[in-house]
Amino acid sequence: MNVDESTQVIQPGSFESHDHWYPKALNAAIHPMINFFLNLDNKLIIDRYCHLHPKVKAAKLLELISYQPLYYNWSGADLINVTNARGKRQMVVIENNSCPSGQKSMPLKVDTLHQGSYRELIEKSFQPYSKIKKLNSNEAIAVLYDKNVMETSGYAATMADVFQQPVYLVPFYDGANNDHIRYKNHYIEILDERNKWKQVVAAFRYVTQKPWNRIPVSSKTRIYNPIIACLAGGRNKLIASKAYDQYNGEIDRMGLKIRTPETIWDVQKDEVPLWVKRMGGQAVIKVPYSNAGQGVYTIVNESELNDFLSRDYEYSKFIVQSLIGNYRWSSRTESGKFFHLGTIPNAKGETYVFDLRMMICATPLGFRPVCVYSRRANSPLTDTITEGTSSWDMLGTNLSHKDTHGQWTTDTNRLILMDRRDFNHLGMGLDDLIEAYIQTILSTIAIDKMACRLVNSRGQFNSKLFASFNDDPYLIREIMLEA
Repeated sequence: MNVDESTQVIQPGSFESHDHWYPKALNAAIHPMINFFLNLDNKLIIDRYCHLHPKVKAAKLLELISYQPLYYNWSGADLINVTNARGKRQMVVIENNSCPSGQKSMPLKVDTLHQGSYRELIEKSFQPYSKIKKLNSNEAIAVLYDKNVMETSGYAATMADVFQQPVYLVPFYDGANNDHIRYKNHYIEILDERNKWKQVVAAFRYVTQKPWNRIPVSSKTRIYNPIIACLAGGRNKLIASKAYDQYNGEIDRMGLKIRTPETIWDVQKDEVPLWVKRMGGQAVIKVPYSNAGQGVYTIVNESELNDFLSRDYEYSKFIVQSLIGNYRWSSRTESGKFFHLGTIPNAKGETYVFDLRMMICATPLGFRPVCVYSRRANSPLTDTITEGTSSWDMLGTNLSHKDTHGQWTTDTNRLILMDRRDFNHLGMGLDDLIEAYIQTILSTIAIDKMACRLVNSRGQFNSKLFASFNDDPYLIREIMLEA
């Protein structure tokens, strides 16, 4: 874990594009279809979606797209493009993430707007949410982060330009000393360059690793997104699956549904083999509170199951999901067997599993897509699993991983840009992108509604209700309630 970074003061006029994009994305030309989609008016998206789904009423879908979240204003869903034996294609939500990455992988929509979708997110969503007015000498705006300095510094530089104020870029690592941050009078405070404490009136949060163990659920600092959004599903896969289930009950009458793999929650470790067997011997096991590909185990044979069972885990509850793989080795579920469409075959006839990250934000006029990118697995998808083959190599798409020194690193070789070259390999069309957008909105609303349930009428976190949804003593002990 790299905790050597210190707080930086980012001044207006300091944004440099090469600091905030991957080299391969810096000069990429956006694919015309992606540009067209990102600039589509929500009304046109609704018209097209309702044309393809006649049971969905345009007025109802407009209500959902215009939904104003109380807590979950910025999200990124990971989706996969699947089909069944009859060729019925669907976009399926694997998870929805608070504080999602994506800007450093997104080609510019307009070449002359050099801050790209960094500025779009700050101006359209963070600025109206934060309600920042003129600051006094003891107040500050901050970006809090525990990874992804390339993007977080990009946000800080953009915010400095938008607000014409210095912005503090503040490291906040799990397990570090963090004596440069304190809580006073229910506000987050940070040490400035003169070693004086400043009250943070608004914070852009990119703290992703157990953020609830060092940022309080309740704070007067306006945090984008607040911690309740993580506990309600943005960084809690167990609660997210329950949020989706509850919200699906509300929107079923509208002809809508959040599509996810079949999910079994609240599974104890010794119960896992029973659920794997029920799904035909293939399943995905997840530690509900991990992210960036950590704590996810794909199981296709006894060897991989035994490897999972042999490990020790700090949390007591897991979720088990149906595995979507090759048609010949995917989980059996009540809704049938789905398998990855994968990339267009290459010259060797190889197809790779990929996922799609759809980042959206809430604005006063409704949700908007911000950026899109994709990632492919390390190894091509095969018809059979041979002895010694790792199913994760064929199914795992996350680019972030920790090296032997515990530092985060990224495998950009598997990054698929939404540019004129890469996007064509996905075999996706405009309707797939619209479907992914709607699924991302629905899953985001579901998590925000769950967050609203977990806050009582006095604006306090309802810990008893949370425990009834997520009775994991270790997690509950981690949660910092008050600043």
